[in-house]
Amino acid sequence: MPPKLVPELEVSNLDESLRFYIGLAGFRILYGRPEEGFVFLDRDGVHLMLEEAEGPGRRFHKAALERPFGRGVNFQIEVEDVDTLWARMRDAAPITLPFEERWYRREDEELGHHQFVVADPDGYLLRFFTSLGTRPVAG
Repeated sequence: MPPKLVPELEVSNLDESLRFYIGLAGFRILYGRPEEGFVFLDRDGVHLMLEEAEGPGRRFHKAALERPFGRGVNFQIEVEDVDTLWARMRDAAPITLPFEERWYRREDEELGHHQFVVADPDGYLLRFFTSLGTRPVAG
């Protein structure tokens, strides 16, 4: 079943964004429409659409885009091996939150993450994590 939510990110330079998303973050192109400056990406079931903001075709933004794009949102992306991804990205992309272990309360348990946050070329924030499982709330 396809996901019920697929973010579409408008980017300033599609080639630069593809170097980041494919070369560093490990996504692959499922399909594209080069005539529209559009690609549909996948990374182990995580789907994203990228579209060049000034490209041909329909665009949905209501105001001029200003960097950093996506202010106020970060995309949490679960990966099998966040350690390997961190090693590949830590010196190659702008890190917003260094690698950490973090526990988040959900009702009477905590969810553990090994995670970091990186900015893509346009400033969209991606929070990659690997689950550490759950534990009872301390206390």
